[in-house]
Amino acid sequence: MKRTVFGAPLLASALAALAALSACSPRIRIDLLGEDRLQEVVLAASPAREKVLMVDIDGTISSALETGFLTREKSVVARVFERLERAAADPLVKAVVLRLDTPGGEVTASDIVYHEILRFKERTGRPVVGLMMSVAASGGFYIASACDAIVAHPSTLTGSIGVISIFPSVEALMAKIGVKVNIIKSGPSKDSGSPFRDMTEDEKKMFQAVIDEYYEGFLAVVAKGRRGKVSADDLRRIADGRVYTAPQALKLGLIDAVGYFDDAFAKARGLAGLTSAKLVSYTYFPKTKSSIYAGPPGGDIPLFDAKVVESMLGSLKAGFYYLWLPRTP
Repeated sequence: MKRTVFGAPLLASALAALAALSACSPRIRIDLLGEDRLQEVVLAASPAREKVLMVDIDGTISSALETGFLTREKSVVARVFERLERAAADPLVKAVVLRLDTPGGEVTASDIVYHEILRFKERTGRPVVGLMMSVAASGGFYIASACDAIVAHPSTLTGSIGVISIFPSVEALMAKIGVKVNIIKSGPSKDSGSPFRDMTEDEKKMFQAVIDEYYEGFLAVVAKGRRGKVSADDLRRIADGRVYTAPQALKLGLIDAVGYFDDAFAKARGLAGLTSAKLVSYTYFPKTKSSIYAGPPGGDIPLFDAKVVESMLGSLKAGFYYLWLPRTP
């Protein structure tokens, strides 16, 4: 019997086809577990009526539409926005624990989430405590800077304060296989960053100027959030893109404590002036969410997700990121 062997090019083509299928496929929902609207579930009971809401931010921070077959969430940005809006409308929600497990992501998406946290705090007067899980780097740290206090697990990696731009180039590959792309443009910089040719030195300087501007904005956000805990000079010195362990970050003033969920929960109650409170979460899958460690972090169950395929293919779209690249999902 002849055995068929799938080579790497064929496998990549198959995965790309599956990603395209996922992106354009209808959303299939199994109602045995899911609901069509967010449900509140109690993760830690208490006799008190007051609540502390847990909101998860996991994976790459993006405003792109999530396309898994069973996906009910729209994007990371929409997920956080919807939960903060609902919490703001509930007078019994007195504080929020923002649980972060992310290497960062898009510059704009990270900034929107940061802004929404600030807006929630300003209009409600309720505290938000950041809890860093395995990784809360770059855009994850940017978002954490909006919190009133930051607690990191002992094994957390955080920091990676900085900006990176990604512009893949396939010029050499296309030349090798004999493919040429003709570009007609209105100005010399119209195709800057194109994958079909290498950048000129002037273009590199232009994009570096964008990076520098975003970087200064990142520093300003951290300086505001960590005011009185790390000086401007020290911040610029340590914000060179490197990651730090939780104990290192504590020593540098980037976080407020090293601990676990109970410590972040207690901190949130303390800032809200509560001696006791229920811990709640909002999810589309209430039957899978019974404790802080049960069920998918975002309350979502993707059967097949295009982002997974993109990761397998090594794909990351061109653009500017607050991202720790080695941990890109």
